[in-house]
Amino acid sequence: MSEQTTAFKPSLGLLDATMIVAGSMIGSGIFIVSADITRNVGSAGWLIVVWLLTGFMTLTAAVSYGELSAMFPKAGGQYVYLKEAYNPLIGFLYGWSFFSVIQTATIAAVAVAFAKFTAYLIPWFSEDLVAVNFGFIKISHAQLLSIVIIVLLTYINTRGIKGGKAIQTTFTLTKLLSLFGLIVFGLIMAKGNVWHANWSDAWSLHKLNKDGTVEAYISAAALGAVAAAMVGSIFSSDAWNNVTFIAGEIRNPQKNIGLSLFFGTLIVTIIYVTANIMYTAQLPMHEIASAEKDRVAVVASNAIFGNAGTIIIALMIMVSTFGCDNGLILAGARVYYTMAKDKLFFKKVGSLNNNAVPQVSLWVQCLFACIWSISGRYGDLLDMISFVAVAFYILTIIGIFILRKKRPDTERPYKAFGYPFMPFLYVLMGLAFCILLIIYKPQYTWPGLIITLIGVPLYYIAVANNKEKQ
Repeated sequence: MSEQTTAFKPSLGLLDATMIVAGSMIGSGIFIVSADITRNVGSAGWLIVVWLLTGFMTLTAAVSYGELSAMFPKAGGQYVYLKEAYNPLIGFLYGWSFFSVIQTATIAAVAVAFAKFTAYLIPWFSEDLVAVNFGFIKISHAQLLSIVIIVLLTYINTRGIKGGKAIQTTFTLTKLLSLFGLIVFGLIMAKGNVWHANWSDAWSLHKLNKDGTVEAYISAAALGAVAAAMVGSIFSSDAWNNVTFIAGEIRNPQKNIGLSLFFGTLIVTIIYVTANIMYTAQLPMHEIASAEKDRVAVVASNAIFGNAGTIIIALMIMVSTFGCDNGLILAGARVYYTMAKDKLFFKKVGSLNNNAVPQVSLWVQCLFACIWSISGRYGDLLDMISFVAVAFYILTIIGIFILRKKRPDTERPYKAFGYPFMPFLYVLMGLAFCILLIIYKPQYTWPGLIITLIGVPLYYIAVANNKEKQ
């Protein structure tokens, strides 16, 4: 196998790019996180508001990113935008955070979700069955299966972009259609008494405990509760920007990346909001809040289809998470490849194999994702990293304003929708989210910040090494 080929092959069209956006966004979150959101906000109206706020933020950021993707239509996406708008250090801090936690821990979490729901069909893969016990760490059958999935998808993606593209488009179309079907069935078979009970007092913002008891919030703490609730919905809506990482493999990227960001995020936002409306048509709020292991979709599907509901949701989540992980694995490796090209990552990572894909980058990502999968700590980390992910989105959106001043003459085939109002509104909403988390849920903020700041000395070590080699 040859070490290096000339360049990426632009072989993805608009449909493929849109499926990468939607497929990377929809994993297991929409089936689970509404339980925690409901415990934080307590009512049907506020449950939908949380999803609408998240959807609006995601759409606003996505249509703003279209301008950046048209200006810099090359592999690396957000890493490149931050480097160009600010400096290489800011770009590196994003790339480091992305590699160390954001992408690799998400790949692990999605793969473990696949395994957990496989256990509904094949009980041997249960997360409760210990396969290996080292004393200081126990590895379950579910974690072993998650590693197999990560390695399998990584291998497929080292064989070329076509295999990854085929999986992404097929699995994403399947999960979109199955989710749409579930929502339609759930709304057609809506329970009138449940709907009336949930929506008769839809705007009371309070804490709803698993045992059904209610706790009132004192003044501004209610806003903190909304921010804490949005951690789950933001995680479920994240990874929409993954398509920007593979710009070098998209045909007509100046046009198609912006369009795919808009169409992909719009489709997912509509599905997420209507899925939660369906939940409120099938389940009382206390049942949503107290769903076993937070698996709201399983409880809702059982209410709609009876005992077959569990199997239906298990199959849907398996399809959803398999396609989601493929998109995350395919796209993430392109960021580390671009960092290596900038001499800010291991040199070998910046090479393409004879299938025109960054094979070494894919396997390095695979190794870290498997480590997170074995650790079992990815869930805590993802709660904590939502703060950092949104902070980098804010910096990137501000980068649009900076680049308009720094590079007014650069060609912009696509301009940010609603500029300057919409990007500015996103920055305000993102800052409000981050500030409220700092005040009311600091445990969601400082660990992610520490991980990010570890990147500062790493950056200067890399720069010093490069100087020595010159």
